Amino acid sequence: MAALRRAGKSCAVRVSRMAGHEIVFSVDDRPTRAELIELYDAVGWTSYTTRPEALEDAVAGSTRVVTARYGDELLGLARVLSDGASIAYLQDVLVRPELQREGVGRQLVQTALEPYGHVRQKVLLTDDEPRQQAFYESLGYVEVRDYGEGHLRAFVRFDETSARERRVGAQTP
Repeated sequence: MAALRRAGKSCAVRVSRMAGHEIVFSVDDRPTRAELIELYDAVGWTSYTTRPEALEDAVAGSTRVVTARYGDELLGLARVLSDGASIAYLQDVLVRPELQREGVGRQLVQTALEPYGHVRQKVLLTDDEPRQQAFYESLGYVEVRDYGEGHLRAFVRFDETSARERRVGAQTP
């Protein structure tokens, strides 16, 4: 189904036929700010697009970024943050609405997590939406409350201002 080849510097490329189109999956392709804003807006993730510089920094700071493109159009993106040994955090799996449920998201996740097969913990945080739950369960994820004998707990904290905003504010006289 997919052919793997090298393109450019160190960008691995996988080409797949999906939804009647040849979709190119690239590793470490870093989309432009405009492309990111367009994709995140298309899926309704506007909390990211209100601070485009933070979105751009987040993608740039990712351990691994995988994109899906048709020609020059960015169709989807998945990114991972990992120490490469004990944890891989899957972040921001996005697919343009018109291509959802066509296998693009699955291929993005599989390609993004490929180098982390040996890593025990693969974690993600997502919205409480039935389609997302079904998608991640189809990839082998379980909700933390359903894992094992109930000996696991997950915590999350959302701060109103980022560390970067606090630093910038602290520098203002």
